[in-house]
Amino acid sequence: FETESFELNNMVNPTMFFDIPVDSEPLSRVSFELFADQVPKTAENFHALSTGEKGFGYKGSCFHRIIPGFMCQGGDFTRHDGTGDKTIYGEKFDDENFTLKPAGPGILSMANAGPNTNGSQFFFFFFLFF
Repeated sequence: FETESFELNNMVNPTMFFDIPVDSEPLSRVSFELFADQVPKTAENFHALSTGEKGFGYKGSCFHRIIPGFMCQGGDFTRHDGTGDKTIYGEKFDDENFTLKPAGPGILSMANAGPNTNGSQFFFFFFLFF
């Protein structure tokens, strides 16, 4: 999968779009609301990586981990295999909020390697769980 992002203007919580092609043919558009009012640093990082405004980002990257019927993970635009991460802040950045939970299909969450290791990788679920 490859991603391309577009933005709708909403200064509080912007909505980002990824157009996802398969074999260069359009497949789907997914949209994500970024909760900038609750996780501003995380939202700013994801937004900038989606637009490519810092000269690097998600455009042309792939989903390196897909579990059919469950979830997909992407955002490694440096190594393309799940081992790379890059932020607009240079190093990985600290966790901001643990009240938001990945509680359903389409909810965007940042993937990390433990406390305070946020980078560029993200995931979302395909199904609703309890």
